[in-house]
Order: sequence, then C-alpha cells, then structure tokens
Amino acid sequence: MKDLASLLKALNPDADMALRHVWLIKLFEWIRGDQTSVPAAVSRVQSFMDAVEMQPEVHARLQAWWQTLMQTVDITTLLADFGFAPRTAFVSELAERLRRKLLPGTPETTDASELFPLVAPTRFDAQWMGALEEAQISRLTQLLSASPQIDALHWQYSLMDALTYCTAQIRATGFAPELRLRMNRATPHARAFHALPADIDELRNAFFKPDRDEAQLQSAIAQYRERLDACRQAVNSIYIHLEDHGISVGMVFRLRQLRERILRVRELLDSLLSPKPAMAAVKLLGRRVIMAQEGKSIGALISANSTLLSAKMAERSAETGETYITRTREEYREMLGKAMGGGAVTAFTTLLKFMIVGIGLSAFWSGFWAGVMYSASFILIQLLHFTLATKQPAMTAPAMAAKLKDLGAADAANTIEAFVDEVTHLVRSQVAAVFGNVFMVVPAVLLINTLIQLLLGRPMISATEAHHVLETLTLLGPTLLWAGFTGGILFAASMIAGWTENWFVLHHLDSAMRHNPRITTVLGSERAARWSIFMRDNISGFASNIALGFMLGLIPAFTGFFGLELEARHVTLSTGQLAAAGASLGLEALRHWPIWSCIIAIPLIGALNLGVSFYLAFRLALQAHNVSNLDRARIRTAIWERLRSHPRSFFMP
Repeated sequence: MKDLASLLKALNPDADMALRHVWLIKLFEWIRGDQTSVPAAVSRVQSFMDAVEMQPEVHARLQAWWQTLMQTVDITTLLADFGFAPRTAFVSELAERLRRKLLPGTPETTDASELFPLVAPTRFDAQWMGALEEAQISRLTQLLSASPQIDALHWQYSLMDALTYCTAQIRATGFAPELRLRMNRATPHARAFHALPADIDELRNAFFKPDRDEAQLQSAIAQYRERLDACRQAVNSIYIHLEDHGISVGMVFRLRQLRERILRVRELLDSLLSPKPAMAAVKLLGRRVIMAQEGKSIGALISANSTLLSAKMAERSAETGETYITRTREEYREMLGKAMGGGAVTAFTTLLKFMIVGIGLSAFWSGFWAGVMYSASFILIQLLHFTLATKQPAMTAPAMAAKLKDLGAADAANTIEAFVDEVTHLVRSQVAAVFGNVFMVVPAVLLINTLIQLLLGRPMISATEAHHVLETLTLLGPTLLWAGFTGGILFAASMIAGWTENWFVLHHLDSAMRHNPRITTVLGSERAARWSIFMRDNISGFASNIALGFMLGLIPAFTGFFGLELEARHVTLSTGQLAAAGASLGLEALRHWPIWSCIIAIPLIGALNLGVSFYLAFRLALQAHNVSNLDRARIRTAIWERLRSHPRSFFMP
C-alpha cells in the first residue's frame, strides 16, 4: 500500500505529457506486481478504487488526469490500426517488428497505439483485465469520468471513426491491382468494395441521428455486414486463382491483412453495438494486449505469410516428384538405366573436379568454377533424361505427403495402405537410383583413368591426392556429419526449384516467351512457342541443378573463410573420387584399412543424403497439406508390418 500512496501522491493532471503517461505505466506495473496471481492483481485494482474514493482531492485529480488523457491521446489508431503493418508489404512489416524489438518506445506520444504497449507489455495484463467483474468495471468508469455520458459518446465516436478508417483500408486494398485483377469477376461479389463508403456513411448517420430510428439503424447494420461478407467472398476467389497462377509472399501478406481488417471491423461493430460499452471496451483492450505480444514475433510473421507459398512450392515439387517414383518392373528398369547414365556423367564430373583443384586457384574461385562445373554436369544429366539419385527425395517427399490429405476420411485405413505402397515404391526407386549411380560411376572413372594412363603415362590423380581423398572420406572423420549437411543442401535446392517455378508461373513468363513481340520477332512464333514449353517443363530442374551445383562448390569456400570448414559429401561424387583414389593407389590399397573405411562410409553417406533431404521435405509437405497432426504411430506400424511381411517389396518390384 505504500507504493499505492506514492502513486496517488505523484498523480498530477497538469504535468508534462511524458510524466502523465509514465504515471499510467507505473500504475499498471503496481497492479501487475510479480505477475504470479491474477486474483492478487484484481485485488490491487480494488484497492486502488477504494483509496481514490476515500480521498476526494485525489478523486478530482484522477478525473482531471483522465479528461486530459482523453483530449490529448488519439485512441482511434489503437482501435483501427494496432496490429497492422503501416504499409501493405511484408518487408515493411518485418522491418517494423525488428525496430520494435531493438529500439525502445517513448511515452511522450499522442498515439495510443504507441503508448499502449508500454502500459500493458505482458500477457498477464490481458489476464487480469479479463478477470475484472462487471461491477468493478462500472465502478472504475464512475471514478474516472466526471461526465460518463459525454465519455460514452466520445467512445462511440472513436469506435465509429475506427470503423471508417478500417473500411477505407479494406476498400483501398481491395482496389489494389495485384488483388483486383485476380478476383473472380463472374461472381456477384466482385464489386462489393465499391459500396463500402456509402454503407459506413449510412451507418454513421443512422447511429448518431438525434431521433434514432431503430429499424433504420438495424437495416444499415445488416447492409454493412452483408457488404463485408461479400468482400470476404471476393477475397476467397483470389485464393482459387492463386492455386493455378502462382503466389508470392507479398500477395499473401496483403490478403492476410485484408481478411484481418474485415475481422477487426466486425469486432469494432460488436463493441459499438454492445449494451455494456464499458465491458466491451475492457475486452477489446485485453485483445489488444494479446495482439501486441503476437505482433512482436518475427518467426510467426514469416510462418504465417509463407504457409501458402510453402504449399505451392511443395505442390510444384510433388508434380516433379511423381516422375521419380517407380511402381512397375518396367519403370524400375528404366530408373536403373537412367541412374547408370547419371553415374557415367558423374565420372566426367569427378575428372573435372580434380582438374579444377589441380589448377591451384584461390578458395573462392576454385569453389566458383567447381560450382559452374557441377551445375553444368547436373543440367546435362537433366537434359539427357538421366537421374542423380540424391536429388529425388526432396522431390518425392511432397508427392508422398499428398497421399495423406484424406487420412481423416472414413477410408483412413485404405489411405494408410496406399501411403505404405508409396513408401515401398519410393525406397526401391532410391535403391535403384543409388545402385545405378554407384554401379556405373566406378567403372566409368576406372575407364577414364585407364585412358589418361595410356595417353599421359600417369593416373587421374597422384598418390598424394589419393591419400588426401581417403583422409576426407574416412569413416573415422566428420564424413557422416558432412553427409547429413549435404542432405540439407539437397533439400534447399529443391525448395529453390519450387520457388523458381512458382515465380515463373506467377509472372506468366511462359506466356511472355510465346507472345511477346520482341521475342517472336527474333525467334519466330513457332520457335518461341517451343522454347516457352521447354522452359515451363525444365525451369524447376534448371533452378535446382544450378542452386545445388553452386552450393556444393561455394559453401566450403565461404564457410572456410569463417573457420567453420563445412564440406559437402555427395554419395555419387564421393564414390567417383574414391574410385579415382583406388585406381591411383592400385590393388595394394585394398589390403589396408583406410580404403575399406571409405568403402564402408559410401552407403552411409548415401543413406544420410537421402534420409535428411527426404525428412526435411516431408515435414514441409505435411505442414503445407495441413496434415501435421496425423496419427503417425499408425503409419509407422503399417510400414513396419509391411517390412516384416514383405521385405523384398522395399528393394525389388
């Protein structure tokens, strides 16, 4: 109580703005206490009211302070704009949240949306506000206001102003070209945004009319609510368009802001029409406390606004991933042949890698040209319709997760059975791909080494380089850690592929290539059409291969600069390097442990490459398809049962 006495003594309605607001901040600090008990905080509010009532002079100062607060602080911004980005752009909101996290706020402000987070900065404030009883809130209202009717009218005008501002924001966002052009114009809701200003004006006139006509007011309210619902329907039609024409984080951000504005209008309208305005005001302020806490989270902002983009990237990857899953003997043999072709190309990649290292460039330029070489090699594999095994899991995982969309349906057992079938198809597809790559890269490297030996009289690499290869691939070193890290690189490359394809579709680049006059003048209409189809079919693969190539080449160089020394361990490339080292050292090397340590590491590298990339992609796909709360125990049980009963199905069709 000593602190309360000091607070009441410091109350000065004639003080500077900052000091008046600091007093309010300290009052809330006193009410919160140690934030361990909501009843204790409510009890302190009761004590505050009792102390004020017992001291008429303090009561008069409190009412004067409250009147000054109402006259100097604009509460409309807290009601209408609090929780929304100052600009309808994701990057701007991200920067604003960083600013709020890093820079302190000031109580010297007339903006209630800036003052409120300083006054009520914790979720505990929402808890004790929500615990206040109606009688306590009514009593507090009487203590604060010398003229409750005038303050109630001021509150209603503030709410109506907030409704007007929110309505203007909704209308402006609805007219934004990137949204308006994507709305379904065939629906009756397409022009709903046009009439919003007239509806809010009619509501304002009916509500504040001296001789209020209740029937007219209810009609205006009903019309306004119907118009908002029509706007919501128009916004929903945009999501359907995005399913077919691509999506961007900026667009998702605008849509989320628009939908939340519509919800804010409904909240404000309910408060305006509430028969208990004081109770409605306290509940509204309590929600603002929660909103302030949620508005601090950068992770929540990124997660909420990237969900749709992640879903679209996963769907793009799922479309590509279907081609990597074999279901019949013919497809299995075809996959094996494609993988062998990929292994043969990787043998030449191994040769080029050693040639680049042998030049002796600086770390960056060695990594850069290695990245160029890797990218060109992977693109060649793509254009020849061959397969690189480790690229498959990040693409096939979304295709598999799509099978789980209907797990909650009545035929969940059949859905799980179908998913287990996909697991067996995927595993044996990966086995075929890895086996084909490794089976072919070894003899191809040995053949290249023999040709070099005949032409130049020396092996592909020297004995010193061969020993270095064994040291880097040995099972006793960080090889397995790097293999898992490489799985993350493979997943990142697949996400870049999905994002690039989505970006390509979003900006209609295939249509631009087919119809743009400057392009058709140079290429001709038929060739431009062929090129547009070619790029639409291959843009994802190009992006994935180029990204993967440069990450494999440059990540060791960049991390080495900072002393982290992160390395990539790709199963096919590692096998090629090991084959070159073995050819250089000869059969004698097989009699020693170091080379066997590397041979044992190869299948483990492959398993980690595949497993980590598949796990990350599968988790993303589950989230994108809203199936993250599945009963995974049933799925695991079904997979183990299939493994026990038909183990051969995981390896051979």
